[in-house]
Amino acid sequence: MTLKEMLTPRLGQALRPNIWDAVALILVIGAMVLIVYGGEQTTLPLSALDTTPVSLDPANLPVYALRTTMRMLLAIVCSIVFTFSYAALAAKSRRAEIVLIPLLDILQSVPILGFLTFTVVFFMNLFPGNVLGAELACVFAIFTSQAWNMTFSMYQSIRNVPKDLEEATQSFHLSGWQRFWRLDVPFAMPGLIWNTMMSMSGGWFFVVASEAITVGNTTVTLPGIGSYVALGIQRQNLAAIGYAILTMLLVIIAYDQLLFRPVVAWADKFRFEQTASGEVPSSWVLDLFRRTRALRALTHPFAALNRAISNLRVALPASLKMTAKNGPPSRLIDVLWLALVAASTFYAGLRAYQYLSSTLRLSDVIAAFGFGLITLLRVIVLIALATLIWVPVGVWIGLRPKLAERIQPLAQFLAAFPANLAFPVFVVIIVRYGLNANVWLSPLMILGTQWYILFNVIAGASAFPTDLREAAGSFHLKGWRWWIKVILPGIFPYYITGAITASGGSWNASIVAEVASWGDTHLTAAGLGAYIATATEAGDFPRVVLGISVMCILVTLFNRLLWRPLYAFGERRLRLG
Repeated sequence: MTLKEMLTPRLGQALRPNIWDAVALILVIGAMVLIVYGGEQTTLPLSALDTTPVSLDPANLPVYALRTTMRMLLAIVCSIVFTFSYAALAAKSRRAEIVLIPLLDILQSVPILGFLTFTVVFFMNLFPGNVLGAELACVFAIFTSQAWNMTFSMYQSIRNVPKDLEEATQSFHLSGWQRFWRLDVPFAMPGLIWNTMMSMSGGWFFVVASEAITVGNTTVTLPGIGSYVALGIQRQNLAAIGYAILTMLLVIIAYDQLLFRPVVAWADKFRFEQTASGEVPSSWVLDLFRRTRALRALTHPFAALNRAISNLRVALPASLKMTAKNGPPSRLIDVLWLALVAASTFYAGLRAYQYLSSTLRLSDVIAAFGFGLITLLRVIVLIALATLIWVPVGVWIGLRPKLAERIQPLAQFLAAFPANLAFPVFVVIIVRYGLNANVWLSPLMILGTQWYILFNVIAGASAFPTDLREAAGSFHLKGWRWWIKVILPGIFPYYITGAITASGGSWNASIVAEVASWGDTHLTAAGLGAYIATATEAGDFPRVVLGISVMCILVTLFNRLLWRPLYAFGERRLRLG
């Protein structure tokens, strides 16, 4: 019997669909139909937004939910592409790291309104008279609330790859390209997936600001959950707020079951450990696609293409390597590079000074720094409280995969809960009992950003090697000794990543947290967030630039003086392997 005669029946059997193929095909076709329908709405003329304004009719919520979810998924795709390129460059190149990591600190702290101030007009002019321009401005705004923590997570993972795994790649003579796809990406996958889930939820937190945009005289309202919530708050319609919360819950459960749960179960194989895990996460969607016959056979060419691309022997440039093989790095090149960075920074600072000095005075700068210090105090207190609460909870969840499966949708929903939806409760309580807005509006800052700590701690505990847990059990380490000697050192790099992004996110959230409104009642807390929000609403661009500049300076100094030394300590002393 020839090889062709042997393979033909086997190939025919592989392509013969089964009942699982039919179910999976329904899911795939349904997703494609929704994507095509949502894509068609972006090609409409801009006048369509005026002829069919946002309505509080609950019957419109399914369409609004689809539009919002598509924007967030597109932003997630852009964030993943940005993460892979930016984090890899920052982790592999010592010279690039000098610029990229401080820049990342600044970017994550720039408020979403700061981006919208300058990007709405750009995208609207890029596609004049078309909804696509407004859609891209909204997607970019959501991207700015998603990308930074994902990038920090992957950067932290690449920098903390165990030494023995690095030595293994050298033994197999893997090129830089092969090492990236066979070691760096798999090792970073558990933390990256949990941060991607957090980013998806973080997009919900800022979706009100991104879909209902007001910058000076420019007003753009896109159909979506965010604009629906903004209209409900404006009209004091509690029923509409309730419908929006229910819709958010259903959408989060849907993409948790159909997207994130399968990815978490699939990525469990990338955990770094030398013994088999006792419990593994599961997903009915992943099991469904694994049981298909025809669909799995049709994916073989794509799998082969993926293997071919990841096996390419592409050597990274010498400038992108952590250490040079021929000796220490050139000090002359370092000096020239630092001089270029210093000159660029000086030029940017000079242009900003020239722009601001034409309309602002020294008293304005002092006032902005004063507001910044108030917001800084709020951030420090809230991050400390969030750490005390969520680190133990995250460890408890992360060490129990089955529990993590049940908690995952709830955590995503709580992380996605926009601060704007809590405005009615906070405003009514503050006004009724005569409370101090400077104190009681502060929790709104941490409402959406505390989850960065929880999700990263869960990721760290989930990735903690089983063999190390068994070794701790063999030495009878329990109680405080177990926390101090075992689990806290194990999750420390993940916690620092979560704390950095939570800190930056809290500064960002101050824009919507320090200015709360419910109908005609407006409350303002003294702080830099309220300063920027007020200037943005008035179209006062010099004060917007001043507020953002002060925020960037304070965040950079805070990260340099606190988080970066802790980050270096974890990388130096608490590295697995």
